[in-house]
Amino acid sequence: MGTHEDRYVHGTRVVHDGPREAPPLLLVHGSGAAGSSWGPVVPALAERHRVIRIDLPGHGQSPPAPSYDVPGQAARLAAVLDELGVRAVTAAGHSSGGYVATALAERRPDLVGSLALISSGPSPDALLPQPLLLRALLGPPLGPLLWRARSDAVLRRGVTSVCHRPVDVPDELVADVRGIGYPAFRAVLRQNGAYIAERSLPARLTALDLPVLALFGAADPRWDPASAHQYATVPNARVEQLPGVGHFPMLEAPEATAESLLRFAAARLRE
Repeated sequence: MGTHEDRYVHGTRVVHDGPREAPPLLLVHGSGAAGSSWGPVVPALAERHRVIRIDLPGHGQSPPAPSYDVPGQAARLAAVLDELGVRAVTAAGHSSGGYVATALAERRPDLVGSLALISSGPSPDALLPQPLLLRALLGPPLGPLLWRARSDAVLRRGVTSVCHRPVDVPDELVADVRGIGYPAFRAVLRQNGAYIAERSLPARLTALDLPVLALFGAADPRWDPASAHQYATVPNARVEQLPGVGHFPMLEAPEATAESLLRFAAARLRE
């Protein structure tokens, strides 16, 4: 897999895997997760790419930020990539990480050569009724109290509640999720909703004119799997669905997810 490095850049935790001279592949996690959520797919990706994982502000081992608006998160991510000296990355975002990756391409088109969106809801109307556990954790009046009392078992159930297949939630991910504060998480969710309410993701991607992969689990309980077809309206977009997979393809089907990302990245590099 090559080199491995874990460090901070402009206050953001950054983890590198794979050869530094290989084409860069940026992995952006979703809300309530961390860079460690990509762990199961990293070994396969790092055989061919310089894999860069980040913990977004207030997540994992990155400190909180004054604001969590999506363009602001993209700006912080751009500063990290500038410091690392990488350009034209293949940027892959899971769930709301796809919004941050898209905003990065909007803000700094020189930094992004292509976009892979995994389980990224295209618009607010695609959101399904959420699992009871997540509603209890997020909503008043019980949310703040339950958040402070979360056990490792509850944290694992929070992840598996949006999965369709049985998964083993990595210990590192459980530890990283524990570090997320309730106010930060609530703010992130509000800002994510505002971003796609202002303009849908397919509309934003059409304006960018980049190669796009939209990868969905066909049994996603968070976003309507049928909404993946909205991405088919985007020029240069490929839509793929993974049968029997929920919201976390990296945990539920790591081999198939890695293969899709590698095919997409290789096709883009051949262009």
